[in-house]
Amino acid sequence: MNQYDIPSVELLRQQAEWLAPARARVLRKVGIGWRRKVLDLACGSGAVTEELLRRSGGEVAALDCRQNVLAVDPKPFAGAGRVCGDALSLPFADCAFDLVFCQFTFLWINACSAVKEIHRVLQPNGALVAIEPDYGGMMEYPQEIAAGGLWLNALTRAGADPCIGRKLPGILRQTDWKVEVDLLNRLTPPSPRRFALLEELPLTDEEKTTLTRIKAADAALAESAKVVHLPMFIIIGERMI
Repeated sequence: MNQYDIPSVELLRQQAEWLAPARARVLRKVGIGWRRKVLDLACGSGAVTEELLRRSGGEVAALDCRQNVLAVDPKPFAGAGRVCGDALSLPFADCAFDLVFCQFTFLWINACSAVKEIHRVLQPNGALVAIEPDYGGMMEYPQEIAAGGLWLNALTRAGADPCIGRKLPGILRQTDWKVEVDLLNRLTPPSPRRFALLEELPLTDEEKTTLTRIKAADAALAESAKVVHLPMFIIIGERMI
C-alpha cells in the first residue's frame, strides 16, 4: 500500500478541526502574525492553508506529494502557491521560509531526512512547528474499547511510525535546532469517528473482526464511561544557524 493514499481528504479535514485549538496556541507562540514566508508541509487538501494565510499575512506555499489532493478544491488555497513535491527533497531554495508548519506529517515520512530538508529551507532563527501523535502511549478505558494494538500494527504495516511523537524531539536535537516540546493536555470525549482512519489502514481479517467487536462495545457504552486519549506532541524547533 502507498502510505500517501491515506488518510482520506475528509479525515484530514476532521483532523485539522480537532487540532485547531492546539494549533492556534502554538502558532501564536511562534509569532505567526509576523511570519512572512510560510510553508504548509504535506498540506493535503488545504485544511490549514487558509488559516496560515490569514494569520501570517505573508506568503504561503502549500506542498503535498499528491497532485490529486491538491486539486480537490481550489478555495482553501486562494492566495497560496500550490506545489506538488516531496518532503524529502523540497523544491525550494535554501533559507526560503521563516516558518514551516506540519501536522501528522512525520508520522508518514522518514523523519531524519525530512528534518535535514526543513533545516535547509528555513532561514536562521526560522521555526518548525510540528504536531505529531504517539500511538504507543494511547490511553483507553475500559479495556473492551481498547484499539491501541490495532493502531500500532496497522500503521506500521502501512509504512508509518506510530511512535514518532516521542522520537521527533531527539531527532531535531541531533542537528542545529533549539527544541521546545509540549503535550496536548485536554481530554475530550471520544468520537466514534476515531475508528475511520483505522478502517482505511491495512488490517488483517482477524484485526477486522476485533475492530468490529470493539466498535460494538464502544457504541454500547455511555460517553461518560469512556476515556480515550492519544498523546499529541506539539513541537517547536528553531533553526539556530
